[in-house]
Amino acid sequence: MANKKITLKITDMSCASCAQAVEKALNKAEGVTEAQVNFAAEKAYVTYDPAQSSREQLIEVVKNSGYGVKEEKAKTSFKIGGMTCASCSAAVEKALNKSEGIYEANVNIATEKGSVEYNPEVLSKNDFREIVKNSGYELLSFEDEETDKSRENAEDELSDDMKKVKEAKKKMWGTWAFTIPIMLWMIPEMFFGVAWPNMQIFNLGMIVLAIPPLFVFGRKTFITAYRAVSHGSANMDVLIAMGTGAAFITGPAVFFTPIANYAGVSAMIMAFHLTGRYIEETAKGRASQAIRKLLELGAKTATIIEAGEEKEVAIEDVQPGDIMLVKPGEKIPTDGEIVEGKTTVDESMATGESMPVERTKGDEVIGATVNQNGLIKVKATKVGKDTFLSQVVKMVEEAQGTKVPIQEFADKITGIFVPTVLVIAVSTFGLWLIFPDALREVGFWAQSFLPWVDPTLGTFTLAIFATIAVLVIACPCALGLATPTALMVGSGIGAENGVLIRKGEAIQTMKDVHTIVFDKTGTITKGKPEVTDLIAAEKSSEEKLLQLAASVEAGSEHPLGEAIVRGAKDREIEVKEIKNFNSVTGKGVKAEVEGKEVLVGSRKLMEEAGIDTSSFEAELKRLENEAKTAMLAAADGQMLGIVAVADALKEDSIKAIAELKKLGLKTAMITGDNQRTAEAIAREVGIDHVVAEVLPDGKVDKVKELQAQFGIIAMVGDGINDAPALTQANVGIAIGTGTDIAIESSDITLVRGDLSSVITAVKLSRATFKKIKQNLFWAFFYNLIAIPVAIMGLLHPVIAEMAMATSSISVVTNANLLRSENVQADYK
Repeated sequence: MANKKITLKITDMSCASCAQAVEKALNKAEGVTEAQVNFAAEKAYVTYDPAQSSREQLIEVVKNSGYGVKEEKAKTSFKIGGMTCASCSAAVEKALNKSEGIYEANVNIATEKGSVEYNPEVLSKNDFREIVKNSGYELLSFEDEETDKSRENAEDELSDDMKKVKEAKKKMWGTWAFTIPIMLWMIPEMFFGVAWPNMQIFNLGMIVLAIPPLFVFGRKTFITAYRAVSHGSANMDVLIAMGTGAAFITGPAVFFTPIANYAGVSAMIMAFHLTGRYIEETAKGRASQAIRKLLELGAKTATIIEAGEEKEVAIEDVQPGDIMLVKPGEKIPTDGEIVEGKTTVDESMATGESMPVERTKGDEVIGATVNQNGLIKVKATKVGKDTFLSQVVKMVEEAQGTKVPIQEFADKITGIFVPTVLVIAVSTFGLWLIFPDALREVGFWAQSFLPWVDPTLGTFTLAIFATIAVLVIACPCALGLATPTALMVGSGIGAENGVLIRKGEAIQTMKDVHTIVFDKTGTITKGKPEVTDLIAAEKSSEEKLLQLAASVEAGSEHPLGEAIVRGAKDREIEVKEIKNFNSVTGKGVKAEVEGKEVLVGSRKLMEEAGIDTSSFEAELKRLENEAKTAMLAAADGQMLGIVAVADALKEDSIKAIAELKKLGLKTAMITGDNQRTAEAIAREVGIDHVVAEVLPDGKVDKVKELQAQFGIIAMVGDGINDAPALTQANVGIAIGTGTDIAIESSDITLVRGDLSSVITAVKLSRATFKKIKQNLFWAFFYNLIAIPVAIMGLLHPVIAEMAMATSSISVVTNANLLRSENVQADYK
C-alpha cells in the first residue's frame, strides 16, 4: 500500500522547542516515514504507511506529547443512485464512516442523499465517488461545492491568526500597565537606598501589582509550562514560569521570614516575556496572509445563461457544464472553454507574463484571469478544488510546509540552554543546603563591597536567595531579544531602502545562498512591452514611421499594436485619424491615413501586397535573433521601415547582475519563454544559467532541481505563478511590481522594481545575521559570567534583573550599529 501524506494543524506550541518535541514524537510513531513540524505555520506534515498507522493514531501521538490538533471540517451532501432499501443506505453509510478523514456520515434512503462532515485536507469529492462506487452504488451529483467550505476554513484560520496577534498585544500592554508602577515604586530603594517608611504596605503592594502580570496576562505561560513538564520536556515557558514563580513566592514569604521581596521582579520578567511573544505572533500573522490573497483573486459571482436568460449566481453555485457570460473587464469566474466569441485575456495572474493572449472559440481559459476586450461565453469545466487557482493555493500550502536547511538559530540554542539552567538552579539550591559554611565564607569575603550580601541569614533562606538569582539572571531575555532586535533594526533599515523582510529565516539563510534565480518577465525585464527599435527607410524618418504605424494600430486591440500606440504617445507623436481599417488575422493591419494606404504587419502581409522587403531582411533577422517582434510598415506600396517591440530590460539589470557576481553569487533565470528568447536575455544581462519553457505549475519542480544542483538558492520573481516557487526556494524575494500574492508568499519583498534592491537584500541580510551571531555570543558570555556569581549568592535578584536588562540593552545597542552598514548597491 502506498504511503499517505497528511497535514495536521498543531495548537499550544509556544516556541521551536515545542515543535521539535512534536516532530520527534511523530517520527518515532509506528508507520511514520517522515514528519516535519513547521513552528511558524503551526503545522505538521507527516508521511506514513496507512497499513501500520492512521490519522487518528497520529493525532493521539501529538496529544500525548502535550499539544493539541485543530481539525479542519467541511460539510457536503450528494445524490446517490441505485439504492432501493434501508440496507442499501446502511451499506453506503457504513463505508463512508469507515473511511479515514470522515467525522460523520448519514445516508437517507427517503431522500436518496448522503450528508458528510469531513476533513477537506484528507478527502476530495472524487474520493466520495470512489467510496460510494466501491459500495456498489453511484454518486450522481453534489448538492453544494467545496470551494465555499475551503475558503471558509482558510478564512477561519487567518481570523485565528489575527486573534492571536491581538490577544498577545493585549497581554503585553496589560502586563506593562502593572509593571511600570512596580518599577517606579522600586527606584528609590534600588538606586538611592531609600526604603519605604512602611515596608508592610510596600511588600503588599508588590504582591498585589504582580498578581495580574503573572496570573492573568501570563496565565498561559504557566499552563504551557505545566503541559511541557508533565510530558517530560522543557521549553522557554518552563524557565519563565519557574523564575517568575520563585520570585513571586518570596512576596508572601517576606511576611514570615527575613527574605527580600522579589514579587515585583517576577512581573518585570513576565513583561519582557510577553513582549517577545507579541513580536513573535505579529511575525507569524504576516506570514499567514498568502492564502487569503490567493482566495481574493477569485471571482465572487458569475453570470450564468439559463434558458436564454442571464442570471447572476455565487461562484460556489457554478457547476461543470454551466455556460457563463463574461463581459470585457470582468474576471473569468472559473476554468472553462470558450464556446462563443473571441477576446484577449490578461493571464498575468496565472503565467506571470504581462502580454495578453488571444483566445477564441474552443480555447481553454483560466479562472480568475481577466477578459480584456471581447464578449465571450465560457463553459465551466473545472470548479471547486479542481480549478487552477485552487491548485495554486494547495501548492503554496505544500511549499510552505517544506523546511529550510537552517532552523531558527536562537531556538536551537535555547533548547539546550533551558534544561541546563534548570539543572544549575536545582543544583544551586542543593549546594547551599549541603555546603552552607563554605558558601557563607564567600559571602563574608564579599560583604564588604556587596552590601546586599548577608551571610548571617538562615541556610534555607540563602538557598532560596541564590536559586532565585540563578533563575532570574539566567532567564533568557537577552537570548530572546538577540534575534528579534537585530531583525527589527534590519527590517527597519530595509524598509527605508525599499526592502521588506517578511520572514526572519531569510536573513539566516541568505548568508549561505549559492545562487540567485530570477524570473524573467517583470523581474529582469520591465514586464511591459514597448517599442525598442525604429528602422526607417531612406525616404522616411523614425518619427513618420512611428506616426503612421501608431495611427493604423490605434484601431487594433492587439497588445503589440497597443505598445506601438503607447510608444508614439510617450514620444509626443500625434496619432492621425484613419479610415477603412481592416485587420488581417495572423498577418497585420491596414488602413487609410491622410490619403495613404498604410500596412503594418508581417512579411506575408507585405508579400501579398506585392511590396519588396528584401532591403530589410538583414535587420529583420538581427531583431529576431534578439528575441524582438519586428513589424514591417509600408505606405502606398513603398516600405516605411521596421518597428520592433519587446519587453525591454530594466535599466539596472546588467549592473545588478554584475555586482551580485562580485558578492560571490551565481545567477540563473527561470521563465516560461522560449529557449531562444531566454538565452538572448541571459547573454545580454550576464546570467550564468538558463531554465526556459517552464509551465506555471512546473516552476516548483524546476526550483527543486536547481536546489539539488546548486544547493541553497534565493528566488526573485513576481506573478501568482511565482508564489509556489518563491515559497519552495530557500529564500523567496518578490519584486514589488508583481502581484500581491507573490509579495505575501515571499520571505523578502522589494518595494521598488529595480534590481538594486536585490543587492540591498543580500547585503542587509548578511549584515543582520552577523549582528544576530554577535548578540547571541554576548548573551551567552553574559550568562557564563553572571550565573557562577549568582550560584555563590553574591547577586541580589534585583541586581540580577538590572544585569539582565543591561544585557538586553547591549543587545539592542549592538543591533542598532547596523545603521552604520552600507547596504546600497555600489552603482547607486
